[in-house]
Amino acid sequence: MTDGDNLRARRERAVTDEVLASFSDAESPRLKELMAALVEHLHAFAREVRLTETEWDLAINYLTEAGQISTDRRQEFILLSDVLGLSMLTVGINAPAVHGATESTVFGPFFMQGSPQIERGGNIAEGVKGQPCYIHGVVRDVDGAPVPSARIEVWEADDDGFYDVQYEGDKVQGRGHLFSGPDGEYDFWCVLPAPYPIPHDGPVGRLLAASNRSPMRPAHVHFMVTAPGYSSLITHIFVEGSDHLDGDAVFGVKPSLIIEFKERVGFPAPGAHVDGPWVEAEFDIVLSRSGESSR
Repeated sequence: MTDGDNLRARRERAVTDEVLASFSDAESPRLKELMAALVEHLHAFAREVRLTETEWDLAINYLTEAGQISTDRRQEFILLSDVLGLSMLTVGINAPAVHGATESTVFGPFFMQGSPQIERGGNIAEGVKGQPCYIHGVVRDVDGAPVPSARIEVWEADDDGFYDVQYEGDKVQGRGHLFSGPDGEYDFWCVLPAPYPIPHDGPVGRLLAASNRSPMRPAHVHFMVTAPGYSSLITHIFVEGSDHLDGDAVFGVKPSLIIEFKERVGFPAPGAHVDGPWVEAEFDIVLSRSGESSR
C-alpha cells in the first residue's frame, strides 16, 4: 500500500468515525445501535465499490422519485424493499421459528385499513372479475386446539392482475375481513387469483428492467391473521401450478404456502349460488403463541 493509499484510507475512516461519534449521545440505546451499524455498513459499501459522485447523485434522485411516486395507494419504498429481498429477510428475522406454524411471507404494498367485514361464507369479490373461488379452513394453534374469533384479513387482485386501489375511484373490491367460528372454522368466497406484475412504471420497474428481471408474481391471495395471545401472521397462499412460482419478483414463495385450487364442475357451491364452474382451496392456518420464538 502506497503512502497515498494510506492517506486516503485514514481520511475515509476519519469521516466514518466522526459520523459514529455524532450518534454516541442518542438517548435510545436501540437508535444508537441501529445508526452505528447503518453508518458502518453504508460507509463500507461506499468504500468497497468506490462510489462516484455521479452515482451518489443518481441514487439521491432515484430515492427522491420513489418518494414522489408514492401515495396512500402505492408505496414505492415497500416495492423497492420487496425486490431487494429486504422485506423477506425482515420476515425471516422476525417470524417465530415454531415447528408446525404457518409460514410468513411479504406484506406487499396493497393492504388498506378499514376493509369491510363479511360473514363466514361471504364474498369479498364485490364484482371483481374472475372465476368464483371458495376458500375455507380452520385456524388452530400448533398443538391442534382451535382458535375462535381470530380476525382473518384477506385481499387479492382481480382476474386482470389489479387491486382495487389501482383503479380510479374509491370502490372497495377484493378485500375484507371475517372472524373464525367457535371451532376455528372460516370460509369465504373470492375469485381465482391470477399472476400479475408488481407496478413497474416507476423507479423500481426501471431497476428490474436494467437488471433483466421480471416484475411478475405468481397467483396468490393475501392473509393477515390476528388473535389475542397469538403472534400475528402475515402470509399468502399461492396457486399450485401458477406461472412464476420459481421466479417471484419479491421472493415471497414458500413451498408450504403452495395450495391446490381444485376446479369444481357440477358440484353444489357451499352457501352461494354460482353459475358454472368454481374453484375450491383448503387452507388451515396454524398460529404460534405470543412470545413463542422457537420450538
